[in-house]
Amino acid sequence: MQINADFTQPALVHPQQYQWVASPQAGVERIMLDRTGAERGRATSIVRYAPDSRFPHHQHPAGEEILVLSGVFSEGDHHYLPGWYLRNPAGSGHAPHSAEGAVIFVKLGHLPPAPHAPADTSLRINTHDTSCWATEGEHAACELYRDADEHTRLLRLAPHRLLPLLATRQTEAFVIQGSLHSSTDELPERGWLRLPPGSTAVWNAGAQGATVFLKSTTPHTATA
Repeated sequence: MQINADFTQPALVHPQQYQWVASPQAGVERIMLDRTGAERGRATSIVRYAPDSRFPHHQHPAGEEILVLSGVFSEGDHHYLPGWYLRNPAGSGHAPHSAEGAVIFVKLGHLPPAPHAPADTSLRINTHDTSCWATEGEHAACELYRDADEHTRLLRLAPHRLLPLLATRQTEAFVIQGSLHSSTDELPERGWLRLPPGSTAVWNAGAQGATVFLKSTTPHTATA
């Protein structure tokens, strides 16, 4: 399956374009933002768990990232409310479930495979914890992960402020609150954007500002 699979081209998905697609597991649906390969291929998705739905234990050979958007997302006896960021490294496994239902933003299968992965990249970060935030120039940032090939964070942009982009890297933005605007388009809450290296696009926060999940990756990491 190929969805927005050409990483040399920009991709943009508005919430009004979203279509929920059933997963192989009863009670779990997803919106596919990008995808390369079969069921366990590389993918970026919004996933919705109905109350009392679950996946059996499974492995992630190339890792997984999760940002909880609503409800309560669970792994075993650990329960995560909206705002929690989970990073499960390559080769890890889990049995996710939700007793009351949940919606999560998920990036699957794009982390370095073992043994090339860092020794321990398992992370659990509560982005609603104010101690996780710092001021960076004109915006506030919550660092989620950073190495030579990847920089992942949440940004809070004041109204009309510029979304910082690196021309040498692929950039991906998912709007958590507020909106982003370009000269030709608007991306509201839960809209998704991916720009290839070399893009000259300019995006700014809307009139109410924006909180954005922002990931930048080197080209070889982005297309691996």
